[in-house]
Amino acid sequence: MSESTDHQCLLHLRQIEKEYREPDGKRLPILNIPDFSAAAGEQLALVGRSGCGKTTLLHIMAGISLPNRGSVIIDGLDIVRLPEAGRDRFRADKIGYVFQTFNLLPAFSALENVLVGMTFSRRRGDESRARQLLDRVGLGHRLHHKPNTLSVGEQQRVAVARALANRPRLLLADEPTANVDAANQQQLVDLIRNSCAEERVTLVVVTHAQEVAEQFTRVEHLEAINRIAH
Repeated sequence: MSESTDHQCLLHLRQIEKEYREPDGKRLPILNIPDFSAAAGEQLALVGRSGCGKTTLLHIMAGISLPNRGSVIIDGLDIVRLPEAGRDRFRADKIGYVFQTFNLLPAFSALENVLVGMTFSRRRGDESRARQLLDRVGLGHRLHHKPNTLSVGEQQRVAVARALANRPRLLLADEPTANVDAANQQQLVDLIRNSCAEERVTLVVVTHAQEVAEQFTRVEHLEAINRIAH
């Protein structure tokens, strides 16, 4: 794993441990990651087979769930120490998230979906930025189309625009190409990477697809950094 000096580090995980309880009460360890970091503006792919804890790790990075032990330091702040409302506010202001299943609101247009994503941030709705982002992802002519009138690839592009809406410092993408046909996978990954590069956003893409991972200079295998053997 490449190292980042303190002044460059945007994301730093320290001594992360995560476990669940099985129905019979037994502990089920999922993650034990001593150290993981990403520099400001860095782009990396996090790969691993299904069930190895990739999405769990991404949720911990985002503050959606908490580790049982350890620190998640983003932009100099340990989000584990924040109350739930504080983590929600921090995530709205600092983190963009691209879900595998898009999570668009079906009754809202593409433009409205991006604007809704802004409402949780201190920046509030900025229609000019929402339009600019949708134009950047090639949907300037589809602003008022609802998700059910957009192709799968177009829906994921809306999701990318929404994730960037609040000018995050960190963008997390969970299997962003999983529901996109092979012909459009390269284009989508290029779109995400170029957009993050333009705005100097640190990017972590979780994927099990080798063809996606090969597009990144830095590739981390979760099995290699996680002490828990699944």
